[in-house]
Amino acid sequence: MTELDTARREQEATPDAGTQPERAGTGWAPLLRLALRRDRIMLPAWIYGIVLTVVSTASSYQRLYPTEADRAKVAASASTGALRAITGPAFDLTTVGGLTAWRVAGLASVLAGLMSLLLVVRHTRAEEEAGRTELVGAAAVGRYAVPVAGFLVAVLANVSIALLTAAALAALGLPVAGSLALGLAIGAAGLVFGAIALVTAQVASVARAASGTAGALLGLAYLLRAVGDSGASWLSWLSPIGWSQQVRAFSGERWWVFLLPVLLTAGLLVAAALLLPLRDAGAGLRPQRPGPPVADRRLAGPVALAWRLHRGALLGWTAGYLIVGGAVGAVASDVGDLLGDGAQAKQLIDKLGGGADVVSTYLSLIVGLLGLVAAAYAVQAVLRARTEETEQRAEPVLAGAVRRLRWGGGHVLVAALGSAWLLLVAGAALGLVHAWRTGDAGQIGRLIGATMAQVPAVWVLGTLAAALVGAVPRLVAAAWAVLAVCLLLGQVGQLLSLPDWVLDASPFQHAGDAPVHTPQAVPLLVLLAVAAALAAVGAVGLRRRDIG
Repeated sequence: MTELDTARREQEATPDAGTQPERAGTGWAPLLRLALRRDRIMLPAWIYGIVLTVVSTASSYQRLYPTEADRAKVAASASTGALRAITGPAFDLTTVGGLTAWRVAGLASVLAGLMSLLLVVRHTRAEEEAGRTELVGAAAVGRYAVPVAGFLVAVLANVSIALLTAAALAALGLPVAGSLALGLAIGAAGLVFGAIALVTAQVASVARAASGTAGALLGLAYLLRAVGDSGASWLSWLSPIGWSQQVRAFSGERWWVFLLPVLLTAGLLVAAALLLPLRDAGAGLRPQRPGPPVADRRLAGPVALAWRLHRGALLGWTAGYLIVGGAVGAVASDVGDLLGDGAQAKQLIDKLGGGADVVSTYLSLIVGLLGLVAAAYAVQAVLRARTEETEQRAEPVLAGAVRRLRWGGGHVLVAALGSAWLLLVAGAALGLVHAWRTGDAGQIGRLIGATMAQVPAVWVLGTLAAALVGAVPRLVAAAWAVLAVCLLLGQVGQLLSLPDWVLDASPFQHAGDAPVHTPQAVPLLVLLAVAAALAAVGAVGLRRRDIG
């Protein structure tokens, strides 16, 4: 045997340094730390927002319905099919914990699922699409390290939500077992959709397709739960969101239900692990469809390009706003019976500025929330310009006969018109269904006007994002932080009796409280002026700084 043969045999018997980490999955811990550092602003905002939604609801119910007699009135009004489709089944509404679980278990599970799928896609498919996974894989990092780290980010986020929710509810005096069950139910739902996103990240070739598919499955789960709770109850058992409610927190907890999300999550993780070796790095199992050889004339110009990039997301948002508007309109006329005529309920309504009109107060709160969510779309759409820049797709466009302001202005214009369109759709759906329930056709124009009054405040948040993109792009994450603050002030600011000067920091505070009161023109014009000034700041900054 020659020395060459001996060396070859020794090389074959020794694990190669480049393949050993792939088998062992080495390298996930540094990637996890990097992911947590990247999400140091967004992740706490998600966790805090979801926990605050649950805890503030429980605190409000403690003050609204202090006695069992008050809660009995709510139980008597919770039997309508439309209300069950929105909130889910009511198991025990004689306790504050049972009321809280009834109202927020489904909503918080949807939010946790949305957070999880976005996180997983962000740290898996989006990293591959940007080409960073290939660079990381050139080092001593196994191929499974990236998906493991991405999913662990979602695990840590959902565990934090579960524990913080349980601790906060127990601190309010609610039973520990029910508090823990509700927190774990929300976290379990989040993990299921995080695992779903891990699978779609293997199938899809681009991040938008992966998150869009996972988001569609989240919407399907909500729809199955809604249809099942309003009629065929067996459909609810096909939905991870329905499982969160079937745990029956504060209503004789059924701990065995947690086996369902655990088994499904484990199965999805195994599926993702089996699918990963079947594809090339950077590619998906489903290849991306090639475009036409010649671009459509409708794509000529930066505004048309921006519309092409945003139209898919806007279509999904439109469907969501249409469903939410119709659902809220279906239950709005029942709110008076739900709240009852107790002194605590009237005190809360007066505190929110609604006077004696319970339905108008409820619609005002919903309209404000729709405005805040539309601002999230506006911020997301504007920040797409920064994404195009950092992924080096803007530079080839600007190398041609395209000015910077036209390129950036296209994204801002689509964000502005798109957010206004969403509020128009929601107002129309809300008004039509509410008018049908009440027999008052005047509600259509009234509620469309109420939602459109939120547009100037939405544009302030959108142009703030534009100002950051143009002037200080390294701080673009601050746009999400400002939105989170506005959400906090709008949802619990008045309930917590915060000073007026603190509440006035939110532009939505100046958008009025329609349909309780008629919107005032002067504050809306001031908001439009602020939005114009912020857009100008962004334009000046974009012209002066380097691209990339």
